Amino acid sequence: MKPGFIYIITNYTNTTLYVGVTSNLPQRILEHKEKRYQNSFSARYNLNKLVYYESFQMIGDAIGREKQIKGGSRQDKIDLILGMNPEWKDLYDEIIDIMNVF
Repeated sequence: MKPGFIYIITNYTNTTLYVGVTSNLPQRILEHKEKRYQNSFSARYNLNKLVYYESFQMIGDAIGREKQIKGGSRQDKIDLILGMNPEWKDLYDEIIDIMNVF
């Protein structure tokens, strides 16, 4: 089975959050940055800053975690972000380095 990732992206001012799941995190974040899907929620709200992610050995586990996070409150999501990334930095370059892609 494929590995999986959950992620949270936001906009420049950190006002809107989006939780997603993918099997290829660098590629998916690049799609958000390039607004590959122009009518998507993330494109409409300029969500392209990766502020949180988790990795899983199986995509099914990532999907379960995504549902758990989406079911939580906005504050729960903010608490996750603050625990990993208190400065709300864009983590995209970090994942590119860690995963040795591009």
